[in-house]
Amino acid sequence: MHLYNRFNKDELKQRLMGEVFKRKTISFYRYVSIQDPLEFRNQLYRAWSALDCLGRIYVAREGINAQMSVPEHQLDRFLKQLDEVPELKQMPIKYAIEDDGKSFYKLTIKVRPKIVADGLDDNAFDVSNVGKHLTATEFHDLVDDPDTLLIDMRNHYESEIGHFKGAICPEADTFREEIEMVVHDFQDQKERKILLYCTGGIRCEKASAYLRHHGFSDVNQLHGGIIEYAQQVKRLNLESKFVGKNFVFDERLGETVSGEVIAHCHQCGRKCDSHTNCANNLCHILFIQCEECAREFDGCCTNECQTVLHASEEDRLLFVQTFERKFGNRKSFRKSIDNKLRIDSQVAKKE
Repeated sequence: MHLYNRFNKDELKQRLMGEVFKRKTISFYRYVSIQDPLEFRNQLYRAWSALDCLGRIYVAREGINAQMSVPEHQLDRFLKQLDEVPELKQMPIKYAIEDDGKSFYKLTIKVRPKIVADGLDDNAFDVSNVGKHLTATEFHDLVDDPDTLLIDMRNHYESEIGHFKGAICPEADTFREEIEMVVHDFQDQKERKILLYCTGGIRCEKASAYLRHHGFSDVNQLHGGIIEYAQQVKRLNLESKFVGKNFVFDERLGETVSGEVIAHCHQCGRKCDSHTNCANNLCHILFIQCEECAREFDGCCTNECQTVLHASEEDRLLFVQTFERKFGNRKSFRKSIDNKLRIDSQVAKKE
């Protein structure tokens, strides 16, 4: 059998929409030694493809990081298969907070140097010396403690649509950038109790070890991340201290936790927490856009991108060469366009 997808995006999406069974969106990760990542990857692809599983999975010598969509009628078989693999036995599974079954349209399993792109030299510190894992209820009880530092370890576009009340949300574009920012900004508060959280917990594993390496003495992390927290507070009938929406890296781009909308459209300032990618593929920047602006700008982030979207191929090349703003999703471009959109929306409000 082929150990990779052979169909285009449109075919895969059409196939997904035509399914007559339900799916479950799940995620899991584990830092564990994998001697031959490529062979391990191929074994997983054979097994999970046979079960019609979809998702995005990263495999490395240091472990596995998976976000998946599993057919509901195959879930028990899938979980049994996990237990039959020594490296994946008794894997803690996190189930999506809000699930329409359309989170992924293909199965992608990639071998990577790391399961999280953190840019850190793992030989420079003890990656196993992680912080204390807190249950959802333990974390819940500490969130309002004024003596703690509550830090969101996700990127700014994630925390913008949802975060814990009172959390410090660094304006970082990447995980590596954020780790360095936290160490720098709080180096004079190393004795304080620190609470870290992220989507599913994996980024906090590396971040807590890095902070401990740099002398932070009381580092704690939310076990299972926002996903586990939302499930537990709902089950225990507690009022969620996470407000807004949890950003997810799949087709949904977010799942509602508290029901509140705390973000705003980057173009008009209306309350909105729906992320989208600019329809101009030369740009493709991720930004927040309301339905009205989506119609007005044809799904684009600016008038320039709207012009390029409807231009001929010849004119598109000309626009790229002559526009003052560069197109693309690199860090510097993301920051410049994000600032431009924020400023424009603020001006519009005043007018």
